[in-house]
Amino acid sequence: MDNSAFEMHGDATQGVLSVGKMNTVSGMEKKRQWSLMSVFLVCLLACTITTAVGVLILSLVYINNSQPRSEVPLEPEAWPLQATTIPIVQKAVDPKFQFLNHLPKSKVFEFPGGAIQWARYRSNVKDYLSLEEEAFGSSLNSQRSQMTLGTLRIKSNGLRAPHWHFNANEHGYLVQGSAWIGVVDDGGVVTTYNVTAGQVIFFPKNTLHWIKNVGNEDCFFLLFFSTHDELQTLDVDDVFFSTPEDIASRSLKPEGGINFIRTFHKQEEDQAVNLPPHLAELVMNASYAQSPDSLVWRYFYDLKGSKEYRFPGGIIQRAQYWRNASELSNNEKIFSEFLNQHQNALALSTLRIYNNGLRQPHFHFNANEMGYVISGCAKVGIINTQGTIEFDIHIGDVVFFPTGTQHYIKSTCDEDLLFILAFSTGDQLQTLDMDDYLQATADHILAQLFFKKQSEFKKIPKFKEDQAINLP
Repeated sequence: MDNSAFEMHGDATQGVLSVGKMNTVSGMEKKRQWSLMSVFLVCLLACTITTAVGVLILSLVYINNSQPRSEVPLEPEAWPLQATTIPIVQKAVDPKFQFLNHLPKSKVFEFPGGAIQWARYRSNVKDYLSLEEEAFGSSLNSQRSQMTLGTLRIKSNGLRAPHWHFNANEHGYLVQGSAWIGVVDDGGVVTTYNVTAGQVIFFPKNTLHWIKNVGNEDCFFLLFFSTHDELQTLDVDDVFFSTPEDIASRSLKPEGGINFIRTFHKQEEDQAVNLPPHLAELVMNASYAQSPDSLVWRYFYDLKGSKEYRFPGGIIQRAQYWRNASELSNNEKIFSEFLNQHQNALALSTLRIYNNGLRQPHFHFNANEMGYVISGCAKVGIINTQGTIEFDIHIGDVVFFPTGTQHYIKSTCDEDLLFILAFSTGDQLQTLDMDDYLQATADHILAQLFFKKQSEFKKIPKFKEDQAINLP
């Protein structure tokens, strides 16, 4: 049986279900729409923030790049706190300092018994006192000059401690005072002798030697060494204190053995030039023996008593090797031959130029030249591939002339100019003066070179007397 009531209830229920379903669907639609809106809003917000940040960065970059940049450095008060690198501009060094050293301005190395000053190359540039001193030292080294110069001042009774040099022969000239010299050769033979002002001493490389002032005034030596590198020297006291006690004891075998060795104490102050304050208590009997001439003249030369080479404007004396020894005394021959036996030996000479005298332009074939001004003053000229460099020199100045470099020296003081010169050759010095090479050149060659008539060169006279040092 049909139940109408039931049919009616059923339709109503279906309607209700349909309405509920529709409401549910509508709610889901709204929820989905809200979710999409949320995502959209979040994305929009993110894009806005990103855009703003980007615009801000670009603005800052633009503002920074558009600021005017000043080329004028800030005043010290305006410098930023952070570290700033400021370029250091070194001043240009006058080219003359390749050839000139104002030695009196250099560092004085003080010792208890005296002092030493150097005109030399230094491997550590921080050891130079000035750019000028560095220029001179670098020039000696780059030119392979085979030269170093030192001045040695020893107080009365002072002692240049026994020592030797690894890499150089030593040639000395005594300017002032009197000294007692000791040399120990490779056979243990000791040679001792006395020197006075104007005489020369010579110590071959790796030969132990000492210098003792035996006069009442200071000794003043000019010392030339045959190296353009750092001079390497070892003193006997330094060797002794560096030797283990047991080794020293076994070597010397003193009374008391190692306990005697332990009684020695190294002084705090360098004793290279030594003078103990209580010397009289230490030395009771000193003798200054003179060895036979056959030994002495190997290490000694009486330069002031040697032959004088006289010129109109001055005098030269030489302590060197002579190929022709016919004019030498027997003792001078000993020195000449001994000098020639040693590699990289030097030649020494004195050069005296009278007032207004000129050591004319010249150059040396086989040696660099180094000189020290003892007295007077002068104008020096150097002619090389860079042109002519002129400068004044005075007492204590050191000059350097590389091999083949033409140079001249003109005395400019009322008194004589006196130079001590060293040459980097153990052979006989070879020199050519301007007047000699012009006279030796054919006059038609000179005419072609100088655009002057050949007859004009007859006006240059030939002198019987050598004009190496001339006067007006």
